[in-house]
Amino acid sequence: MEEDKLPPCFGELDKVFPMKENGLRQTPKSCFFHCPVKTRCLKQALASKDGVKVEEELIDRSEQAGMMNFVERWSRKKQMHRRLQAREKKED
Repeated sequence: MEEDKLPPCFGELDKVFPMKENGLRQTPKSCFFHCPVKTRCLKQALASKDGVKVEEELIDRSEQAGMMNFVERWSRKKQMHRRLQAREKKED
């Protein structure tokens, strides 16, 4: 699909990977079954600045489940923010 023909919701995290009532994110059925660019769209959404929220949610859930300690959580969040800062510098 050409760039000018992408759907208006392309890469918008809250539209293509919204938070559900149970506190987890899920792709809507309309995207999952009918969108020809769903994989590209989700990758774009997760690579965006808003995509950092998803990674933080995963890290926080892992800590709450006892799968990660405080130091590991701090380290992963630090790495994540460094990647975000590097990406922002690259865009400038």
